[in-house]
Amino acid sequence: MSSVIYSGICFDSVSNFFDCSFYISPKLALNHEERRLWRMSTKALRVIKKSDLIFENSVAKVIANRNSPEIKLAGLSLGPFEEGNEYEVYYWVAKELEKAGIAHHREEESLDATKLYKIQWTERVQTAGQISKLQDSFYPKSRRCILELKKEAAKDPEKIREYEKVKQLTQDIVNSRLKKIVSIASAPAQTEQVLRNLTDEERFLYEYLYNLISKWRIQILEYGETEE
Repeated sequence: MSSVIYSGICFDSVSNFFDCSFYISPKLALNHEERRLWRMSTKALRVIKKSDLIFENSVAKVIANRNSPEIKLAGLSLGPFEEGNEYEVYYWVAKELEKAGIAHHREEESLDATKLYKIQWTERVQTAGQISKLQDSFYPKSRRCILELKKEAAKDPEKIREYEKVKQLTQDIVNSRLKKIVSIASAPAQTEQVLRNLTDEERFLYEYLYNLISKWRIQILEYGETEE
């Protein structure tokens, strides 16, 4: 029997938030709860995509590898470039310049195991009610860092250990922050001072969980009252 696939985001446990698919027989209509979860999944994916698009069009700093005349890229005039000089361009432009060998990202602009370890350590020493400030670009940068190392590891076995370490560190950070988001979403409404430490993707998750838990608290004690 063929199936209709609804792709999105779902929860496996308090520490797992990942891409998944709901396989539903075409003969079975989605019930109210399934429709609600599907809508939430779609909204979550939309927030992630929006954050990614913002990152692609954010300003990145690059350093010219060599002298290069002015070039045209997607309607933009870039350069000329002088070896050793620093330039500010859109992130997606920076990647094209890297591919062409014209420039490279400044080291401070990229994520690596050392930076991730510092973030992981900070997350671990904080209590459940504390959540540190992350760069808005943390998740887009993390995805790109992992993907790049995965490609390098496929070509160079010596990169496999670095790839696995970065992937594990990133997952630890995600799990740690997810537990904290669930914790603060279960508490009274948070102040903006706390919420501004969340990225856009995390803010969406917090608001969804806070509303869901608040409704559950009411319904768990009031169920049946209207039937008496």
